[in-house]
Parts: sequence; C-alpha cells; structure tokens
Amino acid sequence: MIYIGTVPLDNHIPKICVPLVGRTVEEVQAACRNIQQAEFDVVEFRVDFLRDVLQEGVAMAALQVVRQMLPHSPLLFTFRTKAEGGETAISDDAYAALLRQAVPSGCIDAVDIEYFRCQEDMEPVMQLAKEKGVTIVMSSHDFQKTPPLKELEQRLLAMKRRGADVAKLACMPQCAGDVLTLLQATEHIKFLYPDEPLITMSMGQLGVVSRISGEVFGSAMTFGTVGMASAPGQLDAATLRHVLNVLHGN
Repeated sequence: MIYIGTVPLDNHIPKICVPLVGRTVEEVQAACRNIQQAEFDVVEFRVDFLRDVLQEGVAMAALQVVRQMLPHSPLLFTFRTKAEGGETAISDDAYAALLRQAVPSGCIDAVDIEYFRCQEDMEPVMQLAKEKGVTIVMSSHDFQKTPPLKELEQRLLAMKRRGADVAKLACMPQCAGDVLTLLQATEHIKFLYPDEPLITMSMGQLGVVSRISGEVFGSAMTFGTVGMASAPGQLDAATLRHVLNVLHGN
C-alpha cells in the first residue's frame, strides 16, 4: 500500500487533493487558513506560484509556514514547471536543487517529480526520497492535447520503471474521444498493476467527468479546489466530495 502521509492511495473512493497556491507568503498563509475547515484528504503545495520562488530561501520559508499552519495534513510538494503548465520557468539544475531541499526538510509527505526532467538530475532526488520515506509522485502534463493511447500507456509504464510510487498523468482533451483515450490508458495500466496507484485526469470542461469517475478506471486521487484552482476543470472540493459520496451511496 502506498501512502501520502496517513492517507492510503487504495482502490476505494478516490482521495481528494486540494492545491494550495499563493504569490506571497502572506497569501500562502491566507490560503492555509481558508482550507483548514475544508473537505480534503491531501494538500498539494504548488510552490511555483510564489512570486520570488527562485530566490534563495523563499520556497523553504513558505514550506515551513504551510507545515506550521497545517501540521497534520498530508502534504504533497510540487513545483510545476512552465513547460508543463506551471507558473514559473526553471532550469533542470535549479529544479533538482529545490527538490533536494524539500525532500529532507521533514515538512513533506510526498514530492512531485516531472517525468520529463533530466533523469540524471532526478536520480539523486528519488534516492533521497526513498531514504526519507517521502512518496514519489512522478507526473506528466500536456496542456495542449491528449497523446495517442499507446504513448499514454508507455509513459505510465516508464514512470513505474523509473521508480515512481505513483504515476500521474494529465492531458487536455480536444474532443470527447480524448477523454475516453485517457480513461482507457488508465484502465489498461491498472489492470496490469492492480495494486499500484495511478492518478490520471482529463483537464478542462470536457474532462470533468474523469475527475468524478476516475475510480472506475483506476485513478486513486482527484483534485478539487478551495479558492484558486491550479489547473482547468477542477471542481470545488466540497462539491466533489458530495458527488463522490452520492456515487458511493453515502
């Protein structure tokens, strides 16, 4: 069983992850206060939203604030690069250095590592994460299109081969068939590896159905908002919880 903090990524009702975003430490603090009473299982700190994130010490100072304000919340640390739809461009070296600071900080339960970052830079980060008991969520995002089925499947399999605890895939659909392609890829890989968690989603309005029905096809977690969204198509977390409970007869 793979966990993020105390939360198991099992084959039951999907866990809800809420993004925590802010341009300044003060905005991050306000976001923390906003979600303290919200419906969620995991918090994703999207550090790339910080205005001065590339300045020395800024990211780690903000991370300390998040952990202090949300001491018991399972925390996923994510710097989403500009190349994959994030807010800030960053070099591979700087990206790796930032993750190497976050992983042993004692503040995080999981770290997002982008699949397309330089593998040589990421291997020491992944080894450090395994040593520290930090769950590795390896991710790939395409905000322009949904690649063909075989490519999606190969990408998920490659993440597993590289040592990901959780493979994550998000794509933008151009038609309803693209949503089906993403779900089909999820179902096939989950069939091959039934005990290993996946997180997949089709983005935008077309893809909303994947955020509430992903469990059927094998996705273990979905993303909902409390305040500002971090990706197109995210539903309000409370609404998402209600819909998932209705689907499960709760």
